[in-house]
Amino acid sequence: METLFIKIIETVIVFIVLIVAHIFTRRSINNILKKIHFTLQRRKLTLRMINLLLTITAIVFIAAIWGVKQTDIVVFISSVMAILGIAFVAQWSLLSNITAGLILFFNHPLKIGDHIKILEKDFVIEGIVNDITFFFIHIKTENNEKITISNTVILQKTISIVLSHNDGVLK
Repeated sequence: METLFIKIIETVIVFIVLIVAHIFTRRSINNILKKIHFTLQRRKLTLRMINLLLTITAIVFIAAIWGVKQTDIVVFISSVMAILGIAFVAQWSLLSNITAGLILFFNHPLKIGDHIKILEKDFVIEGIVNDITFFFIHIKTENNEKITISNTVILQKTISIVLSHNDGVLK
């Protein structure tokens, strides 16, 4: 009975530390990213990634508290890493959209508020980027249509940034 009570207390402590870490990282990361002039959406995406890493860390600690063997944790983590490795190669999987979203976030000049043209073979999609998520980019056209395009498709297409929202100059 005492070991069960100790495990419960340790689990509660991990949850409290997780909540405090979420609050602390939200404040500090927002302050740092504001100084670097990151847009609101990029700050949100950065916070999501950091919170995901904090949550995974807390899950590992909780698994260790409740007696999950280290070898089982290593097997699980290596399986997840293998799936992520496959996601880098697979073109149409959901994981490849997440990977493409990270690439768009760090290496693509596309930002929320930009007026863009996606140059297709048969037609052109033109509009303002409303949102960039882990899976999709949301574009609002002049006719108030909302178009959702997966991140992997965005990486494969030629995109023209007609007007950048951040600096207000034609590109």
